[in-house]
Amino acid sequence: MSAIGLSVTRLEDQRLLTGRGRFHDDVTRPGQLWMRVVRSPSAHARLVGVDTREALRLPGVTGVYTVADLPGDLRIPVRQPHPGLDFTPYLQPPLATGFVRYVGEPVAVVLAEDPYVAEDAADLVSMELEDLPVALDARGATGERPESLGGADAEVGVVRFAYGDVEEVFRTAPHVVTAELGTGRHSGTPLEPRGLVAEWDERAERMTIWGATKVPYFNRRVLTTLLGLPEHSIHMLESDAGGSFGIRGEFYPEDLLVPFLCRLTGRPVKWSEDREEHFLAANHAREQHHRIELAFDDEGTLLGLRDEAWLDSGAYIRTHGAVVAALTSAMICGPYRLAACSSDVHIVMTNKTPIGTYRAPGRFQNNFVREHAMDLAATRLAIDPVELRRRNLLDATELPHRRPMQVFGAPMLLDGKDHLEHFDKSRAAVGYEAWRAESRAARAAGRLVGTGCAVLLEKAGLGHDSAVVDIGVGGAVRVSMGGAGSGQGIETVMAQITAEELDVPAGTVKVVLSDTDILPDGAGSFASRSTVVGGTAVKLAAEAVVAKAKRVAAVLLETDASRLLMAGGEVVVAGAPERRVPLAAVAAACFTPRFIRTGEEPGLIGRGTYVADGMTYPYGAHYTQAEVDARTGRVTLLRYAVSYEIGRAVHPRSVHGQLVGGVAQGIGGALFEEFRYDERGRPLSLTFRDYLWPRASDVPDIQVELYEDSPAPGNPLGVRGAGEGGTAGVGAAVANAVRDALQLTGDVGRLPLHPPRVLDLLLARR
Repeated sequence: MSAIGLSVTRLEDQRLLTGRGRFHDDVTRPGQLWMRVVRSPSAHARLVGVDTREALRLPGVTGVYTVADLPGDLRIPVRQPHPGLDFTPYLQPPLATGFVRYVGEPVAVVLAEDPYVAEDAADLVSMELEDLPVALDARGATGERPESLGGADAEVGVVRFAYGDVEEVFRTAPHVVTAELGTGRHSGTPLEPRGLVAEWDERAERMTIWGATKVPYFNRRVLTTLLGLPEHSIHMLESDAGGSFGIRGEFYPEDLLVPFLCRLTGRPVKWSEDREEHFLAANHAREQHHRIELAFDDEGTLLGLRDEAWLDSGAYIRTHGAVVAALTSAMICGPYRLAACSSDVHIVMTNKTPIGTYRAPGRFQNNFVREHAMDLAATRLAIDPVELRRRNLLDATELPHRRPMQVFGAPMLLDGKDHLEHFDKSRAAVGYEAWRAESRAARAAGRLVGTGCAVLLEKAGLGHDSAVVDIGVGGAVRVSMGGAGSGQGIETVMAQITAEELDVPAGTVKVVLSDTDILPDGAGSFASRSTVVGGTAVKLAAEAVVAKAKRVAAVLLETDASRLLMAGGEVVVAGAPERRVPLAAVAAACFTPRFIRTGEEPGLIGRGTYVADGMTYPYGAHYTQAEVDARTGRVTLLRYAVSYEIGRAVHPRSVHGQLVGGVAQGIGGALFEEFRYDERGRPLSLTFRDYLWPRASDVPDIQVELYEDSPAPGNPLGVRGAGEGGTAGVGAAVANAVRDALQLTGDVGRLPLHPPRVLDLLLARR
C-alpha cells in the first residue's frame, strides 16, 4: 500500500474544522492565576523605579513582581551560537534590569484571579523613567556605545561569507551595476497570538507546560537551567497553534515568567497575549539595508557579486542569534554561476522590538536585492532580463555544485538537477512570454502594466531529529516525533511516512508531537526541516519496527525473515498469502519471555535518530504581472505563478497549500506590511488598521507548478523543504513587475511598495 505521494485526507482537519483543536487558550486548570505583563512605554530610558503599590491594593490581585523577585542575573541564551560573535552583552533579561530598551519591554508582571483584573492592575503599575537618546537606524547606530549596553558597541559584529578573488573581479570587470535597496520591518502575525499555561504538582515535583511550540525541547533545556529543575521534572505537552512562521516558540521572556511564577505560587498560571502585545513584543523581522554590486563582462556573464548589509536587530539578541544575518549572507548568490562573491551583514542594535526569524529569513531580503539588481543590470546592459538570467543559471553540466563555503558548519553543496531547465520549463508552463506581450500592449494603450520574475535557491534540512514508532497489542500504530504542529499538516505527513513502511492506511496512525514524556529529544519545527529531518527519523524508526516484526513473525510462521512482507497490517509469507500473522499478534508476542532480549525494549517498538550532515537545496521561480494606478499609486497584482522543485512530495496538496500561503504572505511583505515608529521610537503600527495585511481581493489566483525532477540525494526520502519557497521570491518578482510597469531606468529603492512610495517613483520618473 503506497502512502507517500498521495493527498490523503489530513488527519488534523477533522479536529481543527470542528472546533476540537488543542490550543493553549483552551487549557484551563483548577485554581489558575492569570498573568499580565507590564511593558515599557519608552523606547530607551534608565529605569529608576517601579511602583506596584496601587496595583497590589486592587481586589483579586495576588502579586506584582519585578526583576528584584527573580533569581540572579538571568539572561535568555541563544539557540545557535555564531563563530566569532559574543552575544553576552546583548541578551535579554526576562524583566528589565536598570534600563528599558524598546517600547513593550517587560518591566513587571501581575498575577490575578481574573484576566480583566490582571489587566486593570497592570495599568496601575507606574515606573519612573529617565529618557535616553533613541537609535532607530542601524547604519546610524554603528559605532555607538550606549550606557544601557554596558558600554558595548551597538554593532554586535559582522557576519561574512565570501569566496573567490572579489576585489580583482570588480577591479577588472567591464561593467559594474550598483544599487541601494532595503526591506521594511515585518512580522509573522499569526492568527493566534502567543500564550502559555504552566501547572506545578508539588507532590510529584513536576511541572506541565502547554503552549510552547516550535522548539519545545530547547525551551525545556533553557527552563532547566534558569529554574534549576531537572529536565525530567518538566513535561511539555503538544498544542495546536494558529500559525507560526518562525515567530512562535522561540524562548521569550514570558516563557520563563509563566513557569517561574507557577513554581513560586504553587498555582497554575496562564498568559494569553492580545494583539497589541503581540505587535509590541513578539519578534519583528526583515528590516535590512543593502548596498549590492554585480560585475559583468560584455556578454552579460555574471562575474561577481558584492553586498554589504545592515540588519536592524532591535534592542536585544534573541534566541535565533545570528541566523538571519548568516542566511542573508550565505544564500545571496542564489542559483547562479559565480566565480567570486562576498557578503557582509552588520548586526546592529537599535531601540525597537527585537527581531527573529520569519518565513524565509534572510532570503526574502536577499532574493529581492539580488533579483532586482539583475533587472537593473539587464537595463544597463541592454539585455532582456529573462535572457540575462538564462545566461547565468547553473545547468545540469555543473550540478551538483560545491560552493567553497560552510553554512552552519556544513559544506554548501547545491544538490539540484538543473536550474536553467527548471526556469525554462516553468516559464513555458506559466505562459510568461504571453504575459509579457500582454503587458507591452497594455502600456502601449496607456496602462501601467508590467511583469516581473525572480529565481531563487532555498535550503532545508540541517541538524537532527528523533522518532519512536510503536505498535500496541491491539494493533494500534503510534508515531512520536520532535516536530510541532502549527497548521502545516505535519501529523498527516508523519503518518504517511509510517504507513508507507508498515503498509497500513495513514488514517490509522496516531501521531504525537513533541511530548517530552514519550520522546526524550527533538529539534522542533522550523526552517522547512520537519519532513526532511524529522520525516527521515520516522522512516528509520518504522524500518526498525518492520525489522523486529519480521524477526518475530518468522518464528511464529516457521519461516525465514527474508521471505516476509508487510501487507495491510499483517506480516505475510511471500508467495503464500494464506500464511500470515497480524501485527497485533506480533506485538503481543514481543512481550512474552520467548522474544524479550537483554538490552532490547520489550514490545514492538522502534526508535530512529537522523542527523543531516548537510542541507538540501530546493529551488524555484516566481512570476507576476502587476498594474499600477497612476492616480493613487496602488499596485494590483493581475497574475501570479510560482514553480518549485520539491524533490518528492509526501502530500502534494499540502505542498501546494504551503506555496500558495507563502505567496500570500510574501505579497503582504512586498506591498503592505511595515512596522513604523515615530522619532521617539514609539510604534505606530499596533492594530490591523495600521499594520496592513493583504485582503483576499489583493491576492490573485496563484498558479503552482510543482516539480519532482530532482529527488534530494542527501536523505532516503528524497524530499526537499516546502515551507518557505512560496514567500522567498515574492518581493523580488513584485518589485521587478512594478519597475517594468513604470519603465524605470533605476531601482524601486525599498519594500513594501505601498502607494506613497509608488507615487514617489512616479513623480521621480516624470
